Amino acid sequence: MHRYRSHTCGALRKADAGSTVRISGWVHRVRDHGGVLFIDLRDHYGVTQVVADPDSACFATAEKVRGEWVVRVDGEVKPRSDATVNTNLPTGEIEVFAREMEVLSEAAELPLPVFGEPDYPEDIRLKYRFLDLRRETLHRNIVTRTKVISSMRNRMGDAGFTEFQTPILTASSPEGARDFLVPSRIHPGNFYALPQAPQQYKQLLMVSGFDRYFQIAPCFRDEDPRADRLPGEFYQLDLEMSFVEQEDVFAAMEPVMRGIFEEFAEGKPVTQEFPRIPYDEAILKYGTDKPDLRNPIVMEDVSEHFRGSGFKVFANILANDPRGAVWAVPAPTGGSRAFCDRMNSWAQGQGQPGLGYIFWREENGQVEGAGPIAKNIGPERTEAIRLQLGLKPGDACFFAAGDPRKFAGFAGDARTRAGEELDLVDRDRFALAWIVDFPFYEWDEEEKKVDFGHNPFTMPRGGLGALENEDPLNIKAWQYDLVCNGFEIASGGIRNHLPEVMIKAFGIVGLDAEVVEERFGGLYRAFHYGAPPHGGMAAGVDRIVMLLVGAKNLREVTLFPMNQQAADLLMGAPAPATPAQLRELELRVTPQKKD
Repeated sequence: MHRYRSHTCGALRKADAGSTVRISGWVHRVRDHGGVLFIDLRDHYGVTQVVADPDSACFATAEKVRGEWVVRVDGEVKPRSDATVNTNLPTGEIEVFAREMEVLSEAAELPLPVFGEPDYPEDIRLKYRFLDLRRETLHRNIVTRTKVISSMRNRMGDAGFTEFQTPILTASSPEGARDFLVPSRIHPGNFYALPQAPQQYKQLLMVSGFDRYFQIAPCFRDEDPRADRLPGEFYQLDLEMSFVEQEDVFAAMEPVMRGIFEEFAEGKPVTQEFPRIPYDEAILKYGTDKPDLRNPIVMEDVSEHFRGSGFKVFANILANDPRGAVWAVPAPTGGSRAFCDRMNSWAQGQGQPGLGYIFWREENGQVEGAGPIAKNIGPERTEAIRLQLGLKPGDACFFAAGDPRKFAGFAGDARTRAGEELDLVDRDRFALAWIVDFPFYEWDEEEKKVDFGHNPFTMPRGGLGALENEDPLNIKAWQYDLVCNGFEIASGGIRNHLPEVMIKAFGIVGLDAEVVEERFGGLYRAFHYGAPPHGGMAAGVDRIVMLLVGAKNLREVTLFPMNQQAADLLMGAPAPATPAQLRELELRVTPQKKD
């Protein structure tokens, strides 16, 4: 028999009854029932119940073991009685009567519990991640992650893509975040950068004639952490295709993405035909470019109902601000003063002066609007708003006014808040959609200049002609995102492949030809030697897994994440370099000045 096991702790079934087996694993828990010990033994594959009674030769050893000790057990498989079958375990119809038990490793007092799923301080969980990973939910999440990645690889291969690996040590690239820099010992004073994404390399692969490329790519960005983005590193399903337009990318990737969600959705419905929503429409209807389409609330522009009305706050905005608008956030079933007051208090907590509202009720067979706004604009305008929004008695509506560029995000948050508070969101499905027609440029208020709105390597709609003849802030890009349940899960675009377009596009943001050639020389040179039209996208592996398993943040689907301060508490990183290491790199650390 094998030194440690003949079976795993998840393998034994009723058909094995009567056989002698050897299993090894961690002591999940010990229960003493009238002198008979029941030990749940756990490994990666499952849990098996071990029974040790006082007549067993190993009973003295069994009495000593504690939670998370590692033991080997030899024993006989016996069927459980009908009354003691555990239907929650695949091994629940049997138990192993221990004849011999060997302690392979003892465990000190645990700094956090492994049995059960209690909340525990995150820093403790990350410092002792090897224990945290033994917990059932987290362990299952990580296994699901590996299966999702395997499914991605298989589906991409079936779709005609070939996996290629691109360099990790590379040059700095403007992907929208800070680079992690790696000092060069051979070239003192110079630095490599860890790739924020394989963007330039995958475009160069298209120029090199490889056509359909993909990889599960590690990406590195030195940015602040948040719930849907980890500090340091993350992984994406990266891909690129030659001789394609936008619809070709969608046609290739919709079956892949839909298939992944359907495979791991555990029966939850998944969108079959992904709608295409222009960016401007998404902002107007949902207040965000990553809308949660499970929320049925759709915002609308209701400016005309307030123009010249008795509600002077809104009327003056519309009269005096050429960009001024009034947007409505419908709230079906929210037609009570108590709910409207709660929403108003929430808005004030967000730093807003308040949140105007109307709610409708039925009085003597007539539908009437109530609230300060209704009183000021009168019944005719109030009814026109209700009819435009398709609302009924018992419903409400909230309003945001001003420059939509400034209030759209708040209005979107109000939409989300109302949907959740009123329990309108269908949480048991995956709603996917493409967001298209992103702005190519945006205005950087801090720098007081035009900057790229998204990926600088995207082809502008209209090509060189648009760059030469249109207001930059009106130009749209062949840029698209895939969103699901309020998260961006993929982003991509049809790339620019023409050197003159590249020079003009970067020139508008203030980078002249010399700078472009210096910073992006490889790509710029490649475009002079026959570059095919190409496009692609990158899907966030971590974020997709987070959605599929229902986790609240990415640390629940990642093996060894950093904490909120971008520190690896398990391995003690980042850490100071030794004087010898610094001398080799010809670097010196300047002490921080104290305040």
